Amino acid sequence: MTQVATATVRAAVMRAPGHVEVTEFPRPELREGEVLMRVLLSGVCGTDKHTYRGETKQYAGTAHERDLAYPLICGHENVGVVEAVGPGGALASGGRPLAPGDRIVPGANVPCGTCRFCLAGAPYYFCEQLDDYGNSLGCANPPHLFGGWAEHMVLLPGTPLFRVPDELPDEVAVLTEPMSVTHGLDTARVLAPGLGGAAFGETVAVVGVGPLGLCHLVKARLTGCGKLIAIDRMSSRLAFAEELGATLTLNAEETDTDERLARVREHTDGLGADVVVDCSGVPETFPEALRLARFGGVVVEAGAFVDLGSVGVNPSADICTRNICVLGVGGETAQSYGPALELMARNLDVLPLERIVSHRFGLAGAAEALELSQTAATIKVAIDPRLE
Repeated sequence: MTQVATATVRAAVMRAPGHVEVTEFPRPELREGEVLMRVLLSGVCGTDKHTYRGETKQYAGTAHERDLAYPLICGHENVGVVEAVGPGGALASGGRPLAPGDRIVPGANVPCGTCRFCLAGAPYYFCEQLDDYGNSLGCANPPHLFGGWAEHMVLLPGTPLFRVPDELPDEVAVLTEPMSVTHGLDTARVLAPGLGGAAFGETVAVVGVGPLGLCHLVKARLTGCGKLIAIDRMSSRLAFAEELGATLTLNAEETDTDERLARVREHTDGLGADVVVDCSGVPETFPEALRLARFGGVVVEAGAFVDLGSVGVNPSADICTRNICVLGVGGETAQSYGPALELMARNLDVLPLERIVSHRFGLAGAAEALELSQTAATIKVAIDPRLE
């Protein structure tokens, strides 16, 4: 069906904590190198829930620490269709020119390309002048449309853009950004053999199996882990984790820390997990993640993007004498998007990836989507601007 261009674009605007309303913006005139994308689906991320609750301090302790400013259009986990390309054209990953009708996943961040980290080839979220869709890029100034909770989204020059394989449905392609955050598992696997661990088939424990934790479960299972442990306080999430291949699930509401530690050690021949991934999004789980890892294990901290405070850790007993390696993951890498798309496309018949997105809401239902996404009734919630 031919899409008819309209003079205005509708978007769900977060004007203050707990306050989201649908607003119309002028359809933008594209500048050189920009792309206008018609949004198909945009995921509700844990970061969006923090923003909705007014928890806005990001990149704490870094050169680009900031407090988000309202108003903004949330949505950095996006899949859409190229509607128009600005003067000079734009290229997808791999160097092919983009054209209207191409289905794409855009990177969540726009690096400057000139700071010391960009020039050194570091992950693009290291950038000292980073802009983030749905986060630092607000909607107060034209062209406004810098988040996926809108009918259209403006993609700036320098945004990594990735074509979606034809066989990959939208409800799976929208998971590309959180799947790309799982690169910490790849690094852990490189480190593990040098720390006395297995070169493959390692035991992986995921603490917090919300959408990001489930993506880590999927990545671990599809890339050949051994035993797979899921810990959460919601039984519905743990049930789905079992469908994704978890060999042990532990409900944090029904067990205490010592019991979970004992059960994990029992499940891993007394050792503890080779790799522990903390995706809970709250700081209190980090000390437990350290204890769940085996002597010489690796802990990946991937769920603490927003600063919610500190917790007590003993550097000697918790890390040094147990030879624990800790990896902090502050986001996805641009190099992870393509492999994530390919991994999901190759395994559509292996795991029920299409069921991870459990609920869809239109723009007018964005506040309801945010509220519901914080309950046990959902797995992953997405905004579909085509819905009323």
